[in-house]
Amino acid sequence: MSAGDGAPVIEARDVVKRYVTEAETILALDGVSLAVEPGEFVAIMGPSGSGKSTLLNVLGLLDEPTEGAVYLDGEDTSTLTERERTSARKRTIGFIFQNFYLIPTLTAKENVEVPRLLDQDPETPARAAELLAKVGLGDRLDHTPGELSGGQKQRVAIARSLVNDPRVLLADEPTGNLDRQTGRDVLEQFEEIRTEGVAVIAVTHDAQVADYADRTITLVDGRVSADEPRVATTPTGSLGASGGAGSPEASGSSDAGEPGGTTGPSDDAGEEDDTSHGG
Repeated sequence: MSAGDGAPVIEARDVVKRYVTEAETILALDGVSLAVEPGEFVAIMGPSGSGKSTLLNVLGLLDEPTEGAVYLDGEDTSTLTERERTSARKRTIGFIFQNFYLIPTLTAKENVEVPRLLDQDPETPARAAELLAKVGLGDRLDHTPGELSGGQKQRVAIARSLVNDPRVLLADEPTGNLDRQTGRDVLEQFEEIRTEGVAVIAVTHDAQVADYADRTITLVDGRVSADEPRVATTPTGSLGASGGAGSPEASGSSDAGEPGGTTGPSDDAGEEDDTSHGG
């Protein structure tokens, strides 16, 4: 399934989010509306403090809008109880983070199994192994995060996000801790995922993400200032391979280690990185 084949899988309608402190009221989102269809890849960009992380938290049902509503497959989630919201989040949404949030004492396979631990499903280990093979880590099942490169850690995180067969992946700066070629490989993984009808929404500062997204939504001061389709160009690089001959990264490894860049969560001012608690 590809984008444009049906009704939105996730939709925000006139979403407003205010944070009230003793000193002031912060308007993080100011009437944001967007709809994403199955198989669609949407990049959300904007300056720090524009509301990107807040929007991701609201779409992921980790935070409730002050006004407006989020719809999953046409269902108004504002009518759900907290238990029902948790169930809907687990059933429908997968999360990917800049800092991976892998448990250091667990193997790659065990990390992928984590979202299903309470289900006690005997098929979970096989499912985890299948997903790791799918992202090219079939020979790394028993490696701990400390034995993996930055790109391999992010691929473990992608496999973990898919273990519950979600309809939507929400990615918070998924290439933020990766070198350019490794980030490109992760984006190629997203291309594979969306061919199966899974929507991908990525909050990012990385302009490279927009090269792969169907459209880019720009937030400024909590409002949508632009919603633009991708220019019809072919992204550099191919699935499962480094850049072609003559490309700047042709001699680089697709699993290069993490550069000495930012290691903290998304830096949107005034926005808490609640997504670290997602399933």
